[in-house]
Amino acid sequence: MTNNHSRGFKLQDALFIGFCATLLVALKSMLRLKLGLAGHSMLLMSFFYLTCYCTVGRVGAITACGVMAGAVAAILGIGNGGPLIFLKFFAPALAMELILLLVQGFTSIRWRLIIVALAGTLAWAAKGLVEDLLVGMTWQVALARFSWKTLQGGIFAVVGALLVLPVVRRLKAHDLVHSESKLDQEL
Repeated sequence: MTNNHSRGFKLQDALFIGFCATLLVALKSMLRLKLGLAGHSMLLMSFFYLTCYCTVGRVGAITACGVMAGAVAAILGIGNGGPLIFLKFFAPALAMELILLLVQGFTSIRWRLIIVALAGTLAWAAKGLVEDLLVGMTWQVALARFSWKTLQGGIFAVVGALLVLPVVRRLKAHDLVHSESKLDQEL
């Protein structure tokens, strides 16, 4: 006989994931700054996705946050791209989740978060590469843009990943979130 609690997220976890997804979309739409820097959105994405993972401590938390954020952004029409905006949130989340499964026990939590954030950056930049090729850019120009976006997005993603641990530790220290996962020992 299986325990229903072991198969899905608890209500508290689901609410926290929904909160992070909604806050991600709200902040991204409010902070639509034209900085001239590609990749600044990876700061928020990596921060919120990895905060969900560290707080909930379960596989699937990043993907759930990405799906919710993508759905909210698509419904509200945040950003340009129409319904494809969903992929802008979902692709990095899925890539992060898959890489997380590969590096789960091999590195310390800090390095794991950095590696996972960089994987999300690659997926985010790959979406841009596909878009560039679809509009008729040459491979050379599209790859140059992809490389530049990956470098800039990677810097922002690493900064976002490094901000996660102090925030999650403070949330747990003040009993704002409760989790009984293996990850708690690493935090």
